[in-house]
Amino acid sequence: MSRVMEIVSSRKFQTRLISGIALVILAILVIGRGGLPLFLTMMAVSLIGLFELYRVVRMERELLGLIGYLGGLSYYLLLWNNIGRYGMPVMIGVLMALMAVFVITYPRYRTEQIAVGLMGILYTVVMFSYVYRVREMHDGKYLVWMIFISSWGCDTCAYVVGMLFGRHHFAPVLSPKKTVEGSIGGVIGAGLLGLIYGLLLGDQMEELLHAGFACFFACAIGALISQIGDLAASAIKRDHEVKDYGTLIPGHGGVLDRFDSLLFTAPAISFALYLYRLFGGL
Repeated sequence: MSRVMEIVSSRKFQTRLISGIALVILAILVIGRGGLPLFLTMMAVSLIGLFELYRVVRMERELLGLIGYLGGLSYYLLLWNNIGRYGMPVMIGVLMALMAVFVITYPRYRTEQIAVGLMGILYTVVMFSYVYRVREMHDGKYLVWMIFISSWGCDTCAYVVGMLFGRHHFAPVLSPKKTVEGSIGGVIGAGLLGLIYGLLLGDQMEELLHAGFACFFACAIGALISQIGDLAASAIKRDHEVKDYGTLIPGHGGVLDRFDSLLFTAPAISFALYLYRLFGGL
């Protein structure tokens, strides 16, 4: 008990708690509103995340980084104008530009930087954009919250189950405290939270048939994928011996530190709903 009180009274915990509350309030306001405010927020978050990733490989202020930022901005402009289907040509154009700089300035840049230049756009810009994409779907004002239910619900349930029943390590090198039992608990817990959410608000969703099952399915899939996102961000930091991606969010680190699992959950929820519709559920 004394240990718990010590943690709660620490300045680090209080800073983290205040930042977390502020983020929740901001999310409710922006995501609840949708439209242009959410679009601009996700574009800003995506580009900040891209900057943080580029900084890890020391290209955030290089010409390669500038190409990446322009590519990410172009992707969002196409998305806003409902011509997101041209996202792949943008990626190809970015790769061509990166390779052009690579060969013209050789040996200034490393192959790794070229790869990260393109991967960064996919990893931050494209994957973050799915928060906005899901919000813009029919019934999106309800469906979008499954991204957070899945991601944060999985984190909480995995932690509790892992503490109580964890015996077998899941990824001991990257995260020694994660266990197989906790991972399974996170998926099941997030799925059950999705089920409750679907049962409570299913009548408000005009096109979602069997909302309880649909939300259970989507949140469970999202939770499973979110754990890969968490570990992927840790692996990148470990590879480059970086503690945090940034200091933008007090007590949490950078954008990629706080939303690493969300990056994977957002597209996973979108794809899960697409599969559900494909098989006649929507």
